[in-house]
Amino acid sequence: MQLTEDDVRRLLRMADLIPVMARALADLAAGRIVQPVRTVVPIADHHGFFLVMPAYAGLLGAKLVTWYPDNRDVPTHHAVIQLFRPETGEPLVTMDGRLITEMRTGAVSAVATDRLARPDASVLAILGSGAQARSHLEALRLVRSFRHVRVWSPRHAAAFAARSGVQAAASAEDAVRGADVAVVATLSRTPVLRGAWLSPGTHVNAVGAARPDWRELDDEVLARARVFVESREAAGRESGDVAASRGIVAEIGEVVAGSAAGRASATEITVFKSVGVAVEDVAAATLVYQLAVDEATAAMKHRLTQE
Repeated sequence: MQLTEDDVRRLLRMADLIPVMARALADLAAGRIVQPVRTVVPIADHHGFFLVMPAYAGLLGAKLVTWYPDNRDVPTHHAVIQLFRPETGEPLVTMDGRLITEMRTGAVSAVATDRLARPDASVLAILGSGAQARSHLEALRLVRSFRHVRVWSPRHAAAFAARSGVQAAASAEDAVRGADVAVVATLSRTPVLRGAWLSPGTHVNAVGAARPDWRELDDEVLARARVFVESREAAGRESGDVAASRGIVAEIGEVVAGSAAGRASATEITVFKSVGVAVEDVAAATLVYQLAVDEATAAMKHRLTQE
């Protein structure tokens, strides 16, 4: 079976994906997932990266992804996900992974926001205006009721705001000050979020700067915040922000499972630093595959009843 990005878009819904990500992260934290840290091959001649991300999580699979952060007229990420039958190793399905990468990242941040943001959070700030800004806006609206959403980016904030029905901010600071939840989803390699802008009780989802020598959070953010991650091993190797922090409080899957506490008070600042891990892709692809099989089965039954 082969599934295109259009197939994935037709089958996959964010509301269905968020609980699947929560279960996958809980399984990862509990040691029920076999998942090495991804292999990253720099493509220095063209300023890109090629990543290999395998996992065994009920089904067996891997994502092959290219990341070219300087792309302007085409997406920065392209990906293919392959699932295999774990009992025999037979290939089951090949599917486009670009949209899955976009959606599962937003869904994982929604899992973290649901566990770490204050229940009364009502103002959302988004730094960035690309695919992850779009995905996060959709996902976070499913776990919190936001009265105000402000977006800033160096180039396309106004267009994003007009498409999405939100407010464009004149600066990153204007977007963030007074926000209850902030998303940092830019391609910056140096800090774009300043701790001085954060109000007590803010929750931050930081999903960029997934390289050990890149940062998107300044020192004051990390000095003030309690930091949560998907995987201690992956974040410890890949995130410059985590390396500069006071240390990891817990994996978010531990919070989901109840083996670690989340927010401790209404005034503390929490950060969820996401680098993206393979089990998220395999779990999301498994959901898409199951939906595709169900759709094909239903179509076959319908044809038989018409004959």
